[in-house]
Amino acid sequence: MGLSNFVAKASSAVGGGQGAASPSSSSKTASASGTPMQPGAEDKIPDGASADDVEQLDDEPRNMLLALISQLRPGMDLARITFPVFVLEPRSMLERVTDFHSHPELLHGAFNLEAPEDRFLQVLRYYLAGWHIKPKGVKKPYNPVLGEFFRCRYDYADGSAAYYIAEQVSHHPPISAWYFASPEQGLELCGELRPKSKFLGNSAANIMEGESHVRFLDGVGAKDGEYDITMPNMYARGILFGKMVLELGDSSIVRNETTGLSCDVEFKTKGFFSGSYNAIAGKIKGPKGDVGEISGHWNELMEVSRKGGKGKEVLFDATKADVVQKSVSPEAQQQPNESRRLWTKVTAAIKAKDLDAATDAKTEIEDAQREQARERDARGEQWRPRFFKPSGKAGEWRPVFSLPQGDKASQREAVREWIYGSDPEPSLPGAGGGARTAPAAAPAAPNSTAPLDTSSTSTTSSAAAASAEQAEPSTPFYDAPAASPEQAAAAVEQQPAVPPSAL
Repeated sequence: MGLSNFVAKASSAVGGGQGAASPSSSSKTASASGTPMQPGAEDKIPDGASADDVEQLDDEPRNMLLALISQLRPGMDLARITFPVFVLEPRSMLERVTDFHSHPELLHGAFNLEAPEDRFLQVLRYYLAGWHIKPKGVKKPYNPVLGEFFRCRYDYADGSAAYYIAEQVSHHPPISAWYFASPEQGLELCGELRPKSKFLGNSAANIMEGESHVRFLDGVGAKDGEYDITMPNMYARGILFGKMVLELGDSSIVRNETTGLSCDVEFKTKGFFSGSYNAIAGKIKGPKGDVGEISGHWNELMEVSRKGGKGKEVLFDATKADVVQKSVSPEAQQQPNESRRLWTKVTAAIKAKDLDAATDAKTEIEDAQREQARERDARGEQWRPRFFKPSGKAGEWRPVFSLPQGDKASQREAVREWIYGSDPEPSLPGAGGGARTAPAAAPAAPNSTAPLDTSSTSTTSSAAAASAEQAEPSTPFYDAPAASPEQAAAAVEQQPAVPPSAL
């Protein structure tokens, strides 16, 4: 199948499915405080910046921020700094990662593309398509607490589905691990985020360490192994003076070692006298040299020029793209340490613009986490995450799950059982009512009634997960060797996992 025909067919298939929404309605999140930038003759948006990337704070929030900043010095690590709630986006970082799964048509069926360059280009499209979905203004998501997790399901027009799970596996340093699988679409994705924040004077930087990985399960693409993706960094400019502007900066790399294809994507920050906001550029390279170039703006139109091709073609147009929505169980049916239920009071207060109530609710969560850490230390217990373990390259966190051999329906059920077990599953789009419940015959998850105190967690998520590990698994998600004992030990030492009674 040719790439142009593939893109047209896939876009049509997903666009007609239930749950699609315009990014204009889905990606706009209510501002917590301050007035989003309303440009006027004397108060205009910085030249070239998008209104969605700019925020003007009222006097009180601005003074609070300045008082906090006055205690900092350039280069200081902000990991242990508690920021005021008006800078928060009302969702967890664990949920924010789902933005990259909002355009599934970009990967569906890509494993059948014959040319490795075409398959690589689809992975590149998928990755770059996730950045335009974000809240209005300059906001940061909640920092997940240790043991917090977020899960959801995606339902596609052809009846197939995908499942997503993310968990906060470490608090100091903060590490978020996630896994996404759609066996029917021949896809497995996985990754981790290790953000580090620094104060730079008039800017704050969020250094996004960690990698994401894409793997095709079927077709010729199954021979590619994994596609590795690094992240750019984020910058909040103008926190001391001027208008606050959000920028992505520095470089990001998409590569596939099997095919030898790679692209070093430069996220350009605007210079003082030249340049533009949100611009990207990059060269796609293969074993025999340059393959093509990409250019444009990540929040609008991005294009690709192939070597030997006839001009530019659209890589991704964010202004015309629909966003496929995820299905999440109602908060009342979630576990106490699931993201939306855990942060529900904070989210409600932020959306109501009640900063005092949001601060109190956020403090309550943070105090509870500190108390649980003290109790674990007193009992000599060690934290062990529920869904992930440090088993990849350099101690990278991987899911404690492998797809079993078998048909697609069996693989889908194995993923569902590992993530949800006997817990209620989200309703199908348009079905109404509450969440679906797992079939009665499904084995119960031992941790399905875990209390809010996450000082301990089960070593396995469900009986099905245990049996899946015992059965002959499919090819492991990663081609990389397992972590050495030293790497695994170093990674475990970073976490406050399991009391002796749970082993």
